[in-house]
Amino acid sequence: MINVAILIVSDRSSRGEREDATGPLLSEYISSLGWHVAAIEIVPDEAEMIKHYLVSWSDTPGIDIILTSGGTGFTPRDITPDVTASVYEKPVPGLVEYMRMEGLRYTRHSMLSRAVAGIRKETLIINLPGSPTGAVQNLTIIHDVLPHAIDLLKQSPNAEHDHQSS
Repeated sequence: MINVAILIVSDRSSRGEREDATGPLLSEYISSLGWHVAAIEIVPDEAEMIKHYLVSWSDTPGIDIILTSGGTGFTPRDITPDVTASVYEKPVPGLVEYMRMEGLRYTRHSMLSRAVAGIRKETLIINLPGSPTGAVQNLTIIHDVLPHAIDLLKQSPNAEHDHQSS
């Protein structure tokens, strides 16, 4: 069972000015994969709040993946990738490179994403777009490699076998 925490980064949703649609859609998709949504929070585009959840969740045993949604663009308040990069220990550029590349099938704006992914302890942190559709599309693009990634992080005895057979 893969345990996923979702962090929605949105000034408007955090203030209650706009209902968050991304969290429920991601939760539904994650559940359809047979994974478990362990936590979900909505925060404004504030570095300390984003960092708090990324650190506390990745330092909590049992959270395998943290998905962030929002704050990956060009506006001055779009800081999610910068905060994420400040807390991870190892970058995982291939995931977001592939999301951007495949995302071009849906929108040319995919190339404008500043999303990053990285590892902190035994947790994989992945930035997704803020739009509900974009977030689910991007997760769909990479979901099939994530169980193997988690097996590698957890040093599962099956990880090496899976790696050789893929």
